[in-house]
Amino acid sequence: MAVAIAAVAAFTIPVAASPATADQQAEDAQVQIYEVIGTGTSQQRTQISRLGVDVLGTSGTTTTFLGRRSDAAKARSLGFRVEQRGDIDRTPGPATQAADEFPAGDEGYHTYAEVTTELRNAQSNYGSIARLSSVGNSYEGRALNMLKISDNVAMDENEPEVLFTCNQHAREHLTTEMCLRIVNRFTQGYASDPAIKRFVDSAEIYVIPNVNPDGSEYDISGGRYKMWRKNRQGSGTDPNRNWAYKWGCCGGSSGSPTSETYRGTAAFSAPETRAVSTFVNSRKIGGVQQIKANIDFHTYSELVLWPFGYTYDATAPGMTQAEAQRFRTLGRQMAATNNYTPEQSSDLYITDGDINDWMWGTHKILSFTFEMYPRGSSPGFYPPDEVIVRETTRNDKAVDILLNAAIG
Repeated sequence: MAVAIAAVAAFTIPVAASPATADQQAEDAQVQIYEVIGTGTSQQRTQISRLGVDVLGTSGTTTTFLGRRSDAAKARSLGFRVEQRGDIDRTPGPATQAADEFPAGDEGYHTYAEVTTELRNAQSNYGSIARLSSVGNSYEGRALNMLKISDNVAMDENEPEVLFTCNQHAREHLTTEMCLRIVNRFTQGYASDPAIKRFVDSAEIYVIPNVNPDGSEYDISGGRYKMWRKNRQGSGTDPNRNWAYKWGCCGGSSGSPTSETYRGTAAFSAPETRAVSTFVNSRKIGGVQQIKANIDFHTYSELVLWPFGYTYDATAPGMTQAEAQRFRTLGRQMAATNNYTPEQSSDLYITDGDINDWMWGTHKILSFTFEMYPRGSSPGFYPPDEVIVRETTRNDKAVDILLNAAIG
């Protein structure tokens, strides 16, 4: 793991009567890891997220974020104790490391090219139930690959559809492995597992393993992890703040292009979210949305989250008490199988423009976010490849529960 964690040092606001020097400006531009102590409520965590920083995770009353020295100063001005935990190095690694490979020791993870090969192989080996297509292209021109799995895969049958999306945030590579797990499980197991056969025969399953391939490839380029979150459009847009429902409404994203939670110039200004949303919109046929359920996989914290993220209220316009209860029930059922913590998204902190709110608010799709392994900040976004099998198979039963809910 290339993120070097420095010794803990309490942060204090420097006193400067004169304008910042070039060195001071460069220091403030350095992205660093901070811990904020005293954030035990969702309202307090929202205060931190509204600084426009990249909240990495929470544990008890401590929130960890990625930001700059000025962000830490703002957090302290709100009355919180802030401690610096480490610096992030986004410079290229050794020249001997190929630009598109994972750092040494993590070769078990799949690059974008390797994912594409896996999807092509699935279509080649299981052509009667698997078909590869693309919902569009990324900002840098990479195909946003999608594999459809169904018994009559070449036909658009009148069956409930389920969509699995992964890797909206660039550095969350374990999620891509989760989507590949779903692909391999439902293709390789079709002929031998009656439960899998029932799902494939009764539904149309769509899997998009790389929603943000440009950012993901950049994050591993040069053999060093860069803790990169956004896409590669200009200084980057946070895809999961760029969805149209309640976009930019409620202080749950940032309007600053340099922010880690920059929501973009407009809803769906990121070509990646625009492409996925166009596909989802296209599945509304004869006034009826065919996609019934969705899981958007993220890391980390081991959570099952559901809408709404833009409000603390369990019910709001577009969400009745009965609908909120269905989310709670289904979320808790899935969490009981993988030992994640189930909660409404805003129980963490307020977000706006995220995929779950859009899926439900626009199309009434049962949409959940899974925050995968680990639960705490170590090993954070870069767990060793040895855990891939364990942490992806851990969600098999939860995936089945969602499919059962969609099939009815």
